[in-house]
Amino acid sequence: LIWPELDLISGNAIPGQCDDDRNLLLTSAASNNQWSSSLFSLMPSWTQKILFKRESSITHPLHEDLSRPSVTSEFGVTFQKCAMVSTQRDPQVANIRLLINNTNTPSASNLSDLVLLDNITGLVVQGSTGNQTSDGFQVFRKMFLPVGDYYAVNYIAFINAKEVKSNGNLTLPAQLTFNSSSLVFFYSVLFQPPNYNNNLISLPSLEVADLNRADAELEAHRGQICRDVIALSLKAMVAGDHLPPLLEKTMSSTFGSLFAGLDGEVREEYKRKMVALTAECDLETRKKMEIQARREAADREEAEELLNRVNEKSASEYRSLLDNLHRLEREHMQRCLLVKREEDFAKAYRQLAIFQRNEIHKIFFTQIKSALFKGELKLETAKTLLLDYSKRQGEIEELMDYLQANKKYHLSQRFASRECLIRNIRISESRAQGFLNTAAAQLISLINKTQRAGYLDENQMRILLDRAQAEVLSVRHKLENDLKHEKKKLHQKLMIRRRQEMLLKQKEHRKEQLSLDEATRTSKEIGPYLRQRQALLSDGEAASEGLMDRLDVTAAEELKGLRESLTEKAVEDLGRIRHGALAQELWKLDVPRLYVQRLLEEQSGELALRTQQLQQAERDAGQDARESLRKTRQKLKEELESGVAAQRELRDQERLVFTKLLSLPLSLSEEQLHEMKQEFHCCFSQLDSSLALPKIRTRVLLQNLQSEWIEAELLKLSQALSVPEVQQQSKMKKQRCKTRSKIEVLKQTVEDKIHIFEEPISEDIIEKAHGELLLERGRQVKAQENKLGEYIAALQFQKADKKSETFEIYTTLLSVQGLLLEELSMSETLTDSACAQILESRSSEIEELDRKLESELVHKESSRQQQAVLNRQRWISDGLGLLKEDGEMDSERQMSALLWQALKKCPRLIERHNQSLREELQSLVVFEDRLESLEMDVFLNLYSQDLRLAAYLSKLTVVPEGLLPRLLNFLLPASSQNELLPVLESIREKYSEDAGESDSNGEQTDSCRKRYERPFLLKSPSGATDNNNDWPRYVLQLPPEGQVSLWKKNKSFESIYSGVEHLMCHCN
Repeated sequence: LIWPELDLISGNAIPGQCDDDRNLLLTSAASNNQWSSSLFSLMPSWTQKILFKRESSITHPLHEDLSRPSVTSEFGVTFQKCAMVSTQRDPQVANIRLLINNTNTPSASNLSDLVLLDNITGLVVQGSTGNQTSDGFQVFRKMFLPVGDYYAVNYIAFINAKEVKSNGNLTLPAQLTFNSSSLVFFYSVLFQPPNYNNNLISLPSLEVADLNRADAELEAHRGQICRDVIALSLKAMVAGDHLPPLLEKTMSSTFGSLFAGLDGEVREEYKRKMVALTAECDLETRKKMEIQARREAADREEAEELLNRVNEKSASEYRSLLDNLHRLEREHMQRCLLVKREEDFAKAYRQLAIFQRNEIHKIFFTQIKSALFKGELKLETAKTLLLDYSKRQGEIEELMDYLQANKKYHLSQRFASRECLIRNIRISESRAQGFLNTAAAQLISLINKTQRAGYLDENQMRILLDRAQAEVLSVRHKLENDLKHEKKKLHQKLMIRRRQEMLLKQKEHRKEQLSLDEATRTSKEIGPYLRQRQALLSDGEAASEGLMDRLDVTAAEELKGLRESLTEKAVEDLGRIRHGALAQELWKLDVPRLYVQRLLEEQSGELALRTQQLQQAERDAGQDARESLRKTRQKLKEELESGVAAQRELRDQERLVFTKLLSLPLSLSEEQLHEMKQEFHCCFSQLDSSLALPKIRTRVLLQNLQSEWIEAELLKLSQALSVPEVQQQSKMKKQRCKTRSKIEVLKQTVEDKIHIFEEPISEDIIEKAHGELLLERGRQVKAQENKLGEYIAALQFQKADKKSETFEIYTTLLSVQGLLLEELSMSETLTDSACAQILESRSSEIEELDRKLESELVHKESSRQQQAVLNRQRWISDGLGLLKEDGEMDSERQMSALLWQALKKCPRLIERHNQSLREELQSLVVFEDRLESLEMDVFLNLYSQDLRLAAYLSKLTVVPEGLLPRLLNFLLPASSQNELLPVLESIREKYSEDAGESDSNGEQTDSCRKRYERPFLLKSPSGATDNNNDWPRYVLQLPPEGQVSLWKKNKSFESIYSGVEHLMCHCN
């Protein structure tokens, strides 16, 4: 509904004036044309209905009362804006009121997500609760407005005299957007005037609106199921004595508060996005409408200069063609803006849905990590919780895939049924119209036959024809009035019945939902809960769709019966006129009675035969429509099964990708593994596709491709006009082009443009759009896989980079030791025997560390293999238990039944096997990290000892101030000062510690050993520190390959690079 103009009449009003008095000031002129002044009334997906007041004005002079009653839309919504201006103050004060009234009419429905944009340009608002924007608007939001309720906003504002126009008017637009039920829309389609092509065109917009609503419902169900599954997992852990009841209550309370906070955050973000997108789309629409208006004005101005020199007929024809072209251009632009707006809103909602899913995963993993860190949760209990969470998330995703496919199936079936109903109504209307036309034509035929028989002259015939046509028009006019009146009454009755039955069905579904929630609070089993939830939602969806389909069919049948009864009554009226008044007139003109009776009997027979033909044609068309509907339903059923299977296959493929990533040579700690699982669940939950977005995206692609085709055709036409001689194919065409006047050329050009805009979308464009949609879907899935692979690669690169950096610094430290020893040897500070003693002692210490490391590695490997054997035995026993869960088989059971049972259990066994494989790979990844931690501990021990020796040697050498930093810069040119500073500080610290010790207490190495308590520069991944108090007496200067013997024996450093290389190859 459009509100093209609203006059707000000002006067010396009192701010506290009664609301009823101020309501009288409202004046409104609502146009019946939906596109009379704005695009926004046909936004069906998010802002379903918009009341847009475009030309509101505050007029300073006091006018006489021009009030007209406010106009209520067909959806029962009244949007009013009025103001009173007090001119006694400077600046002048305006008391402004906005009112949204959801009237309690049969066609009304509950409204949600109301967004009110009020223009305050030129006003200084005082005491308003709206959020003011930088572009001169204030925004009011209301989440829900039931039928019979209203929402009012009152505020006072000072008027800026500079913004007031010269005529004393101040333009103040106001716009209301809201979501409404689509049921009313379908009934309005049924009861609109019989323009069924437009009705069929409107159905896709209705479908998009319902798909958006279905996405919101499914997302709400997903969030509730995830929360219930988390609560049930905690209860199951308590039942198994793995979790204290007090801790379960604490964690459940924490989860509840965090989830409630998440809901509030999502709601606020949703409001913010809706307001921002609405304002952005409105601004874009306004700009494009202005550009289109300027283009049209320029075309008219250019045409008027030419039309002044041609005759009136040619000018009128050209103006008509130009107006038609401009109308088609506007409609094309409006469709482009409409689908773009739908896409923007659908993408915004999808982003919010993904954000909410990821946040739920993040909350769960963060709370488990926090409980582990605080010591409230044991490591094994946390592992069990995470393992169960991963398993249940897979089941939830499969459940949601099925519910989404089932919802799509029912919605598609609903709209296919509605298309069939509309076509049947059109067939019925055609039959009734044909029946009426036949009866009306018989009046004319009776007069014509009588005249041709020679019983009437021309004058008598004309008089009778005029009377007959007047009677036919009278009957038709009465039929239209009766049909309009009765349809309105029927519409109201059906809407009341529909609302009552839908409310009753919703109450029944709500009771079932409450009973399931009550059972969830006492249950501890997740599997039965998911099955009950699936059955509840599936059965509720089927029952709801069955009810809606029955109500739609009932409405169509009653409308059809009403039309038939009124048409039959009109035909009877025409028959009475034919047998009564017309026959009497003919008899008065001395037409033989027997001749008239014979003609009347023949026409009665013809009418009966025509009626049978029309009824047979209607039955045949109805049979064809039902057969088409049956095939469509069968096709939708097949698409449901294939869609569920394809989505399951996609899920399995992503699990396989995750398994392959785990099989790469990775090393991850428990914490990193949990982070990787969280990232996998975030990617895994995004593999679905919303219901509305693919449909909207298809419309966008079709519209974009059609626009490109139109632009290309218009460009060809423009090029042909610029060089007309080149485009002619023969001399005759050239001659005709030369003799043609300019106005004829322009008329032909406009006609060609009109044909281009009226051209329907070709099959090639449709196929191209569907192909592009499939490619986009594939790219989305590939992007999720790459995202997961990049995340794992980043973890490995960080670890490899850290080790490489450490190894480089350690090698540099050994080089510094070698230089210091060489300097001490050349200065004869150390003797040859001392050097030999250093070599022997350091070699034995390294060998001892090597033996300890080998022994520890062998012990860890043995423990891992024993645990793997136990896990494998547990997995085998679980699989055998799955095979035996139905008990012993009857010996007389046929082999086919046994094979069928085995086939049914095969997928579950495969999933058990894959799960065991993933667990084993995860344990290997963690085990590899533990081995690297052991090796790092040994390496840090060596580094700490070499660091002390470097400090001791630098003390003996008496290194000048500043020489050591320059030496490190020379040996590590790629390292920054921040990376070298810890090494310098450690050497200086050791130097100062050794300098403060007395030589009388023993050797220098013994005093250094007493002062050392922790390693420097790095800490092992396991968090271990060097508590070894055995200070080595000497450090061996080994060749580079000898210094890294421990690294070479494990070869973990090379395996990291190899694993990362394989990982990146897989991601690419």
